[in-house]
Amino acid sequence: MKLTISKRFEFAASRRCFDPELSDKENTALYGQSALAKFGHGANFFPYFVFEGAVDPVTGMLINVVIIKERLKPIIDGRFDHKFLNADTRPFDKRIPTAENIAWQLLREAKPLFEDVAANPVCCHLIESPRTEVTAWSDGRVERHHWLEFSAARRTFSPHLTDRENEELFGEASRPSGHGHGYRLRVTLSADEMPDTGLVAPVPQIEFSLEELRLLLDHRNLNTDVPELAGKPMTTEYLAQFILRRLASALPVQRVQLWENSYLFAEYTADGHTSLGVTEHFTAAHRLHVPQLSEEQNTSLYDKCNNPAGHGHVYRVEGTIGGTVDERTGALMDLERLTGAVRRAVEPWDYKHLDEETEDFKGRPSTSENMITTLWGRTEQELDHQLQRLRMWETPNNRFTLRR
Repeated sequence: MKLTISKRFEFAASRRCFDPELSDKENTALYGQSALAKFGHGANFFPYFVFEGAVDPVTGMLINVVIIKERLKPIIDGRFDHKFLNADTRPFDKRIPTAENIAWQLLREAKPLFEDVAANPVCCHLIESPRTEVTAWSDGRVERHHWLEFSAARRTFSPHLTDRENEELFGEASRPSGHGHGYRLRVTLSADEMPDTGLVAPVPQIEFSLEELRLLLDHRNLNTDVPELAGKPMTTEYLAQFILRRLASALPVQRVQLWENSYLFAEYTADGHTSLGVTEHFTAAHRLHVPQLSEEQNTSLYDKCNNPAGHGHVYRVEGTIGGTVDERTGALMDLERLTGAVRRAVEPWDYKHLDEETEDFKGRPSTSENMITTLWGRTEQELDHQLQRLRMWETPNNRFTLRR
């Protein structure tokens, strides 16, 4: 099992992606519009620093988020925020400030700051725009993520099942009249190490391939209007497989994640692994406190979260299973079974004070690290140990992830 915590920051900056050793035409073919911005263009960047480690059995924390903020904010505010990166922030006077290079530099500067603590920063995930993101990993890998939206109608069914079997498995979604979704697709491209261009793939090439895909699927009936899908199971799992295989002919696609609505997605990877994920929410109050420690020690550890009267969050939980898609049904698991397992796991905490009204945190603090470990045990019991990832957001800034 592997536990990580992700902490979000924000900075505003301008930059120009342009290699002076290349022609204007060559630069545009690599960096797109950014190469044309002679005096730079701006972005509101959101870097997420992800830490991995073991949970302290006394404090219940992997790392104190206060320490993360104290050590990283001087770098972000002093070197990156409100800067023209090409002129104000080394090494971008010589290194092209692509999102990949910015994320790599942030991770490089963060790692030495945490050598004295048990938790290590393993990656920096950087949101560049609502449609583009990158991730730089400590082992040298780099990923670029692009979001694409399209609307489409479909009937969820498998041609290998009878109408009755389809109805039993897919419910109302199997009606012959069909239904529709506003899909959100996340395409992840990957490179084993940072290319000299600072790009996993040329930006115009990515945009062209994604636009071709959008034109194929947008405002179509997927069962009848897309010849490549004819006679295939029409499930979110199968559609994710189809999309990756189509894009892989032109791009270094590592995985795709397809959201058919705000609470359900399917993911498919280049090595053939399929996942299915759902989200749930619950609202709860708690107080972070260790009875064995003094009031001064508790206040130092948990700050405002140690408020004797408590505080609370609307928590978002995402449970993901992995496995092999049934070729006959096109499904990974009965969706109601998955959603029910996650829902029942969080229900005992909904509208409760975790410390006062549940038995789960008697003798240990109700940190998110301890919460997600408890939720994992509840959820996977119902899913035959197919649970592969569980995520929980206590705020948009703080995310906790447990992986098998």
